[in-house]
Amino acid sequence: MTKDLFIQELEKLEIYLTNKQILELEKYYKLLIEYNKNVNLTSITEKEGVYLKHFYDSLTLFKAIDLNKKYSICDIGTGAGFPGIVLKIVFPNLSITLVDSLEKRIKFLNNVIETLELKDIKTIHSRIEELNLKEKFDIVVSRAVAKINVLLELGCQLPKIDGLFVFMKGW
Repeated sequence: MTKDLFIQELEKLEIYLTNKQILELEKYYKLLIEYNKNVNLTSITEKEGVYLKHFYDSLTLFKAIDLNKKYSICDIGTGAGFPGIVLKIVFPNLSITLVDSLEKRIKFLNNVIETLELKDIKTIHSRIEELNLKEKFDIVVSRAVAKINVLLELGCQLPKIDGLFVFMKGW
């Protein structure tokens, strides 16, 4: 999916990107590819693949939930920041917590957050089984982390999650 087609497809979902958001997604893509040279974040590195299988896929959550509202979202097993970082870029009103078990991915995510100067987004280095949350979340998302029954079982054990669980397919 080219960047232009990506923008057109988002408009079909009634998601309209600003020039700033388009530039932020492009910077995010470049950071991802550069960091991926040394640390395996994703096997999908061609621009068209990233725009379709990571960026667009992350935003399909909008089909089910109006993300223009103020929600707090926890992205469990975020990996390279999908869907959390993409959601934050496109819907800056969201409060996002990114959780991942690998410190090298957390370092990458913190670099992206700092470089793009994203606000109201943080990272937590933890496995879901050991996650000790200090705040409640409206929505919990997870993409390509584990089987749904495993995620539900682990997620339901977390005392601070009262909201909606959303499991997204991954590539």
